[in-house]
Amino acid sequence: MTQLVWFRNDLRVADNAALTAACKSGDPVTACFVVTPGQWQNHDWSPARIGFVLDHVNALAAELARLGIPMHFLDCEDFQDTVTRLLDHCREHKVRHVHINEEYGVNERRRDKAIANKLAEADIRFQKYRDQTIAPVGSILTGQQKPFSVFTPFSRRWRNWVDETRPTPWPVPSPVAAPVKPAQYHSSVAGSEGAPPPLVATGEDAAHQQLERFLDEQVGGYKAQRDFPACAGTSLLSPYLANGVLSGQQCVTAAQQAQGAGGEQEGLATWINELAWRDFYIHILYHFPRVSMNRAFKPETEALQWNPPGEAFEAWKAGETGIPMVDAAMRQLNQTGWMHNRLRMVTAQFLTKNLFINWQVGERYFSSRLVDGFLASNNGGWQWSASTGTDAAPYFRVFNPVTQGERFDPKGVFIRQYLPELTDLDNKRIHQPWVGGTPPNGYPSPIVDLKESRKEAIARFQALKD
Repeated sequence: MTQLVWFRNDLRVADNAALTAACKSGDPVTACFVVTPGQWQNHDWSPARIGFVLDHVNALAAELARLGIPMHFLDCEDFQDTVTRLLDHCREHKVRHVHINEEYGVNERRRDKAIANKLAEADIRFQKYRDQTIAPVGSILTGQQKPFSVFTPFSRRWRNWVDETRPTPWPVPSPVAAPVKPAQYHSSVAGSEGAPPPLVATGEDAAHQQLERFLDEQVGGYKAQRDFPACAGTSLLSPYLANGVLSGQQCVTAAQQAQGAGGEQEGLATWINELAWRDFYIHILYHFPRVSMNRAFKPETEALQWNPPGEAFEAWKAGETGIPMVDAAMRQLNQTGWMHNRLRMVTAQFLTKNLFINWQVGERYFSSRLVDGFLASNNGGWQWSASTGTDAAPYFRVFNPVTQGERFDPKGVFIRQYLPELTDLDNKRIHQPWVGGTPPNGYPSPIVDLKESRKEAIARFQALKD
């Protein structure tokens, strides 16, 4: 009986429950990856993410080949085509047992249910495993056995679960057969055109090296430096985590080991808390499916009358709003496929509170550009910023992007990197180039008054509340 591992958002051989189970069966093992460009475009996957995934699938195929596991690439347009294509593949290769690691978006869950039913009709077993979260979905509940909708109490229960359970990542399975020639996917894929240069190195080994480097060299300054975009203060692990090249479990285990070895405790605790946020948003995605269906977590906020996107949205996308911290961040996103986390909040609040444009529009744009456009985190962050989601920023607290720039880029190093037209301004005026005269070199004046737009946003939310 042949065992099939269907890889999706789990592009690694270590800490892979589905792969481990298949290899322990004692049967021949094969693998597949389904290329669905139509579905990726429907889900607003960026060229950067498509390129990242295909590069890492090829790297994964090489790792599997060393274990004696051949990789097969199945070309489908979308999830609907995947159902019959996977069944045909199973029949062709005499597969009697399919192993998958779970995904929690609504479309993914519907796809998996349809495939499970189709395979059952053919007497093919379909088995799923936890993968994306550290604590299994459904395991972190209130005293009334309901899902948490606020992060702080969730994180307390989550940390207790992690400390008490201390789950261990699965090791790389032993080879199941002699090495085989690795398959490689070389076809061009719609939607991958114009991808920026890779942000991080390709491969599972590279991901682990980045993790080790962060924990050895950077985590000590993480709490103090992570909000400053001109510093190398973040882990840069998000592309690997978003696409399953690293697991959250691998990260939290490595962090706990560093804590036990006397590592810098404050930085480690701060970073582990970020892993808890990631788990929290995945749990929200699972328990409240509406958030992956273009719905607000707080249904009452769907009555808000947002402004039409129009020219203001185009200026925001292009990094031409006249607000330097916003514009530098958007140009970083457009040029690199990544944005510093602090600036994701700054730009999101500017769009939703100062321009009062629907968070859904911004969420889709971020996804269409980010190499780490992970649905749960992207949606959670946007809804937090827009005050429509879980643990949302109170609607009356609105980031001032000028103040944010002065605080977190005081010397304008980051701004100068992405807005070279402002290079010659002093460190004070670079945050408000319209003060003291016309902005230089064709840089635009602000497209919105920050104080007045903030008041208007608060009034709209207050009217909704009243």
